[in-house]
Amino acid sequence: MARGGYLFLLVTIGLLGSYVVDGLGVNWGQISTHVLPPKVVVQMLKDNNISKVKLFEINDATMQGLAGSDIEVMVAIPNYLLNSMTNAKTAKDWVEKNVTKYLTQKPAVNIKYVAVGNEPFLTSYNGSYLNSTYPALKNVQTAINDAGHGDKVKATVPLNADIYMSPSNHYVPSAGYFRPDISTQMSDIAKFLDKNKAPFTINIYPYINLYQNPGFPFDYAFFDGMKFPLMDEKIAYDNSFDAAYDTLVVALEKVGVKNIPIYIGEVGWPTDGDKHANVQLAEKFYRGLLKKLGNNEGTPLRPKQYIEVYLFGLLDEDAKSVDPGNFERHWGLFTQDGQPKFPIDLTGKGRNITLVGAKDVKMLPKKWCVMRSDAKNATLIEETIKYACNYGDCTPIGMGCSCGNLDAAGNASYAYNIYYQTMGQKAGSCGFSGLAEETTKNPSSGNCTFPIRVAPPPTPSPPPASAPGSGTPADEKTQSSQKSSAYYYGPSLLLLLGLEVVASFFF
Repeated sequence: MARGGYLFLLVTIGLLGSYVVDGLGVNWGQISTHVLPPKVVVQMLKDNNISKVKLFEINDATMQGLAGSDIEVMVAIPNYLLNSMTNAKTAKDWVEKNVTKYLTQKPAVNIKYVAVGNEPFLTSYNGSYLNSTYPALKNVQTAINDAGHGDKVKATVPLNADIYMSPSNHYVPSAGYFRPDISTQMSDIAKFLDKNKAPFTINIYPYINLYQNPGFPFDYAFFDGMKFPLMDEKIAYDNSFDAAYDTLVVALEKVGVKNIPIYIGEVGWPTDGDKHANVQLAEKFYRGLLKKLGNNEGTPLRPKQYIEVYLFGLLDEDAKSVDPGNFERHWGLFTQDGQPKFPIDLTGKGRNITLVGAKDVKMLPKKWCVMRSDAKNATLIEETIKYACNYGDCTPIGMGCSCGNLDAAGNASYAYNIYYQTMGQKAGSCGFSGLAEETTKNPSSGNCTFPIRVAPPPTPSPPPASAPGSGTPADEKTQSSQKSSAYYYGPSLLLLLGLEVVASFFF
């Protein structure tokens, strides 16, 4: 064989062997003003050998994009439906429309789990789902079983790590227990999941610990070891992931559930919006996590075990609430338009390689909106920046963030541009009372990117006009479905209509 052919064979074998860590999945959220077409996202998942995905909602476009891909899917029932799922008939109808439908169609969707709610026992919910989550879980699993899918599909409840704790004077995993206000519910849920051979799903966020607690040891959020680990009798905990996981193990054992599989529903590191949210630290976190997972290290209380993990998240989401923090829109391994942010080796081998980005993405034209050089009205500039940032994502211009070093003119330009892009570069959206202008010169510099958004899908041709009085409830249902399509342009239809009115006076 010629030397060139031999080299090609070696490279090919290496590429074919580049699979991800066993059990590794991703969370695919879609709270964005401009979303990628599902087929593009599914191809990106396949290109990176990611074979498991966790959703937060069900829409037909996403499900059809996953159909025939063989990607394992965790579908979700949002929290606002939990109360209704306490009715067995409602749960049965939901399973029929959202599980059976996609399992039996040709090609089928490989649904493996149903997430019943998402972190329903967060303390910030003030007990809103305290009495509905467990009954909903039972009804959904019963409906799955009755539909004949029980051997393949399991219901679970993704929970936040605030469901358990340790005493403040003995803050170690071996002292862990479920929060007193939910201890009965957690015991019931854990035993039910165990009985039905379903996983216990927990979300663990070392970054949040670091963000919320000024005294939290920086190194404890990562996997590189620390000089003074947390000692729990003879066990040394040198990272918060292991400590959080094992605290749950102990809490479960205290309610009589000892060997249930524990899945990590969410874990990740954001890349913008805070001084500790950047690509360098995200790369550091994922490198340590994936090495740990790839080596099947397990944790001190469950050593040498593989842990099923869903990374959070797949893509940035620019329309998410920033109530938890400005980092909330920047959890993606990929930018909103599907481009990788930093080197990451999903095999856990630590190689300096980059993920495969989204292909054939249709972007808006290469145009930006910036502040005019002759703009001088400081009061009006401040007002227009606030206005623009109310509708566009200005979190990158915060202190310590990727665009935090811009001057006043740069901040204004960033705000004007993000509004312009969010509005789809619509005529009149780069006016700002004469303070802004369009340009074809990219104003990005260094680590600060002035983004261009994904182009919206083509507007479908209107259907033929119906004869007067011919409308039916079925027609209304179709129209409603179109309004809630996965492809939406701007924060919402009503918001855009409101902006149309405001713009006519403002610009």
